[in-house]
Amino acid sequence: MIPNTRPTSADSPVLFWRDAGVAHIRFNRPTALNAIDLAMAESFHQACRELASDDSVRVVVLSGEGRAFMAGGDLPSMQADPVGGSGALIAQMHPAIELLAGLRAPVIASVHGAAAGGGLGLALACDLVIAAHGTRFNLAYPRLGTSSDCSTSWGLVRWVGLRKAMEIALLNDTLDADEALRIGLINRVVAADELTAQTALLAQRLERSAPIALGNLKQLMRQCDQNDLHAQLELEARLFRQCAQTADFAEGLDAFLGKREAKFQGR
Repeated sequence: MIPNTRPTSADSPVLFWRDAGVAHIRFNRPTALNAIDLAMAESFHQACRELASDDSVRVVVLSGEGRAFMAGGDLPSMQADPVGGSGALIAQMHPAIELLAGLRAPVIASVHGAAAGGGLGLALACDLVIAAHGTRFNLAYPRLGTSSDCSTSWGLVRWVGLRKAMEIALLNDTLDADEALRIGLINRVVAADELTAQTALLAQRLERSAPIALGNLKQLMRQCDQNDLHAQLELEARLFRQCAQTADFAEGLDAFLGKREAKFQGR
């Protein structure tokens, strides 16, 4: 069950709480720049399972405690057993990312400091990314002698295109927030001291929208590259009919014609 207030304990590797319709997942290993160890991966997977079973959540915000969003995998935990250690992390993280990406609720990554390796993949798996000035983005894997995980390859190609994704992957250059914004890797850049407030405003804006409609739009956008035009039009028609049967659609029409703000209930 998602707690209604932010946990006060600093012991959990993932803080998970809810503020009205907005659910928060915050990575909480600040002394390790939120690098993913097994305990964090398991906690993150559990949080994603709970989100997937709760249709009342309107928005999800992913963030990191301390100086960075996430610096990737916890390398010391893999050193003794590279195959077993990395495999255990992937076995938790990959199904968690699938659950996160498949949520009806929009997911915002609120990023600061650094997003590297799996941290970059997690940010790119979200629907929107807002970043603080000074944030650095790096694939990191080539430096370690490995290919990517945590959906990084999927996200890079989807958001910036194959040619640019190949450059980022093979050359392993670090991107600052402004460059990440310019190439379409992220959506917004804000002053570091405004990141929390601007993320909250973005979440509140999404929370006021019609959740069924937003979920359907997410599905359409995420599946469009798998469909030809005919299949996409068929999917659009089916999902529009689904929305047209909802009380939210009736409310939206009434509010628009009455020149007032709609109050969507998610039904």
